[in-house]
Amino acid sequence: MTAHVFLPTTLALPDPRPARGRPRIRLPGPPRAGRRSSPQVAERVRPLTRGQVEDRLQELGDLYAELSGGGPWAWNEARAAFLRHLAADARRPGFSLLIAETTALTGCAYGFPADGAGLWWGEGFDGHLPGKLLRRAASGRLFVVSGIVVPPRVRREYQDHVWNLARRLQRRLLADHGATLGVTLVDAWDDGTVETLRSWGWQCAGDDTRSALPPGPFRVLVLAAGT
Repeated sequence: MTAHVFLPTTLALPDPRPARGRPRIRLPGPPRAGRRSSPQVAERVRPLTRGQVEDRLQELGDLYAELSGGGPWAWNEARAAFLRHLAADARRPGFSLLIAETTALTGCAYGFPADGAGLWWGEGFDGHLPGKLLRRAASGRLFVVSGIVVPPRVRREYQDHVWNLARRLQRRLLADHGATLGVTLVDAWDDGTVETLRSWGWQCAGDDTRSALPPGPFRVLVLAAGT
């Protein structure tokens, strides 16, 4: 199985008003001048145990589908694919899932430590990782960030702030496991996801240019601890 970042596929929430066909997509505009989320009212981030993850699978699936948008068929398809991906990762040694919540669930992120024996590669990482990342995996300091699910505002507003929810989640995942580096895969042609991850501090492994294309179906991105 390929372990790659599992982000909602659209940047807009579903339109709550009845509509014909696919709900209208709101294109994100620039944030209003002076508007910013306050760290004092930020979501609480905490880990779930494996048992708690199982108990809240349906809720996590609903969250992902809601943030993915689309009509009922697309909603159900996105939800089912996400839950299959999450269930497979949850069986890996060291799996960890963080949730963000206020009075309701607002986001999550999850992943697992890289196995120095290479058993975590699946079909995606095999042959794509530079030697320095393989050495980091062998030392137990590499963590695979397999999923980040956050509201659209987190993807388009204040991405470089330390209190940005995605940054808080990914930073906490690495810190909880003592990892010095995070790693993930993105489809080679998925420029939108690559740009989103770059805005949260990720870099393409062995390639700092935005225009170059990777020599395969996936692009490897890395994240330094504390970013």
